[in-house]
Amino acid sequence: MQLSVERKPLRLFGDSSRVIGRFFWAGKDRAYQLIDRIIDMDEQETHDTLMRTLRDFARRHRNTIGIFRRHLTAALDRVPEQREKVLRLSEEKQALIGAYFTHEYSIESAAFFNPSVVAALDQTGLEEGQMRIVMSMRAVGEGHTSSIVFRNIVLDKDNNPRAEPTNPFVGLAERIYYSQYTKKEFYTRCHANEAVDEAMYEKLIGELPDNFNHRELYERYWHLWNQLDSDSDERDQLNHLMTVADRYYESHFSLDTDISERVLYPMIDFEMNGMEDARFLQFVNEDGSTVYYGTYTAYNGKQIRPMIIETTDFYSFTIRPVYGDAAVNKNHAIFPRKINGKYYVLCRVDGINNFIVSSDRLQVWDDAVKLSEPKFSWQLFQVGNCGAPLETEKGWLVITHGVGPMRRYCLGAMLLDLDDPTKIIGELEEPLISPMDDEREGYVPNVVYSCGSIIHNGEVFIPYGISDEAARFATVKLDKLLDALTA
Repeated sequence: MQLSVERKPLRLFGDSSRVIGRFFWAGKDRAYQLIDRIIDMDEQETHDTLMRTLRDFARRHRNTIGIFRRHLTAALDRVPEQREKVLRLSEEKQALIGAYFTHEYSIESAAFFNPSVVAALDQTGLEEGQMRIVMSMRAVGEGHTSSIVFRNIVLDKDNNPRAEPTNPFVGLAERIYYSQYTKKEFYTRCHANEAVDEAMYEKLIGELPDNFNHRELYERYWHLWNQLDSDSDERDQLNHLMTVADRYYESHFSLDTDISERVLYPMIDFEMNGMEDARFLQFVNEDGSTVYYGTYTAYNGKQIRPMIIETTDFYSFTIRPVYGDAAVNKNHAIFPRKINGKYYVLCRVDGINNFIVSSDRLQVWDDAVKLSEPKFSWQLFQVGNCGAPLETEKGWLVITHGVGPMRRYCLGAMLLDLDDPTKIIGELEEPLISPMDDEREGYVPNVVYSCGSIIHNGEVFIPYGISDEAARFATVKLDKLLDALTA
């Protein structure tokens, strides 16, 4: 029997006017010639060109001069031989050089889809029954590069969503810190608490330079991983060593930015073609404190790798790697608390079936157990999750998706046991949400897809992307859905 689902009238579309100032690089030869041409400019022409550029672009960016300066630094990092003479130039000449190494990128111009929602920290100024939620979206621009953007949404007592205004500015983090290591420091950290397999330590670190970054370490890890037997203890030792290097980089946004201004844009080699399908959740630690996690898929044009975002306030973000046999493919979603002392993660390691992983460490995902497989006509091609499980008194509620004929995506649901989420209590035989006629057209037709829902006022509030073009919202009564899953 088809459950009653209420679709809300609000739809959110991407805005092509939302642009970031992105670093522009065309190679060393062009950089040398460009810098020399600007050095040869007289000061009046330099001043006039810079002022004309600022008149054209300052209204489109917050702190345009700051963007130019960051990109000047990035350019000089690539042509260090030019650094000394450039830094002797006037501030206006330096800013103008930075402007030539900058271009605008429209982050939402191609597609805008796959939302997830979590309760916001700030619940001030609301009426009884209302809730403010943070919604993340996958935004796609030129070249199909995906980034993660945010919106504030307010739900009223009837779960009708209202989008709070977006800021006209949008930008990247003000400060970014990349993880760097020395062999001496890494040795101390690895040997601080537990016994270490010295032979494996030497295999991992021995061929690296005395000063290395996380990319070099991570590539060395995967080189060794692929040489080891899948059931060997050596892989466990290797994972243990890698958890010491627990982050790739940190991004920090200014406190005077609105959440709609903050963009998580690819910053490392592994994700340069996209940060895809972020699934955010609010995780409750055993001491009662909370933290937001978001799993996403990093794509470099050839390979995909799961990653974890961590934040407590949506101003500062830490990007963490994951390791293990189940740290492959897409569709990873973390349970919002530990169960019997272990972390649990939903995943789809083979691209077809739903799997589940339990782990003592959040960043090590091994020994995936098959949870469910395609069985109904609307999902025979593949199944997967649509975000972090929601805890209810009857079990863990998982919004799912299935792919059927003509690559048509629909949403469904299943219920897992609270104490042992490897046990399925029930699944919907019919889709919960299918593409309606006015939801079928877009960048990728015939798709409804979600990356995370929330329970509020006795209903499951489900944001979902429609054909990769926009976000829409629906609700279903929680008790009716649980009754259908436990029948």
